[in-house]
Amino acid sequence: MKGTGVALVTPFNEKHEIDFEAYGKLLDFVLHGGVEYLVVLGTTGEAPTIERSEKIDIINYTFEKVNSNVPVVVGIGGNNTSEVIADLETYPLQKATAVLSTSPYYNKPSQEGLFNHYKLLAEASPKPIILYNVPGRTGSNLSWETTIRLAHESVNIAGIKEASGNMIQCMHLLKNRPIEFLVTSGDDHLGLPLIAAGMDGVISVAANCFPKIFSEMVRLCLRNEFQLAKGFQYNLLDGLDLLFAENNPAGVKAILAELGIIQNQLRLPLVPLSEQYHTKVKEYLQTLQ
Repeated sequence: MKGTGVALVTPFNEKHEIDFEAYGKLLDFVLHGGVEYLVVLGTTGEAPTIERSEKIDIINYTFEKVNSNVPVVVGIGGNNTSEVIADLETYPLQKATAVLSTSPYYNKPSQEGLFNHYKLLAEASPKPIILYNVPGRTGSNLSWETTIRLAHESVNIAGIKEASGNMIQCMHLLKNRPIEFLVTSGDDHLGLPLIAAGMDGVISVAANCFPKIFSEMVRLCLRNEFQLAKGFQYNLLDGLDLLFAENNPAGVKAILAELGIIQNQLRLPLVPLSEQYHTKVKEYLQTLQ
């Protein structure tokens, strides 16, 4: 799972139902663009507003469409440990490569609480767990010390998507990780410098709409061809800013709608990109043509 994983959006139609025709087009687009693996039902996929039955349908559709040609990682997380365990035990994960599980949000557990939460998830999960540290969303930081402790004490914890944006924390994590422990960036903007520091790739929002450019940039970084990679990174930089100008995935859905792949629909409490930024999206896309 080195390289680019795409944190897939969930397309909706005008009735805010899941648009599987558009989802199939999106899967074709990102796979043709060269991403190495798929991540479904993450934050970018608006998982908090998707019902359990819908999640199962999305998982099964993805497996059927991909047909084991690339790894599929399924997002299963939450702030109720017993509920997450129940999901791990009952979701259709037979064809999944791993589970991406965000740190508990809102209730702000201590490091010991985070350790015990993930330890129990690892014991219950039929697939390896990838930790997901994103303090800007969860309200608490999974420290590098706790991550390394989990890496050594839980054989079913295989890696981490690290999105703290803290370069010092990231370097301590990379310095102390077991050799087989996956460390991937959860921040598109910092993909290049974090791979230079030793990370294994990026789980990316941008790879939904810029799969070819972004995944090639990551491959160049992993080959230590950073001079070439910088050209790709700086070409995308204004686009990355637009992806996160208001809320995620409003930016990426606006771009995908302009590309004719999905409709520009989100479920409340998220709303589409404002007219001001949508105009900037159109202008930016003209610079890529």
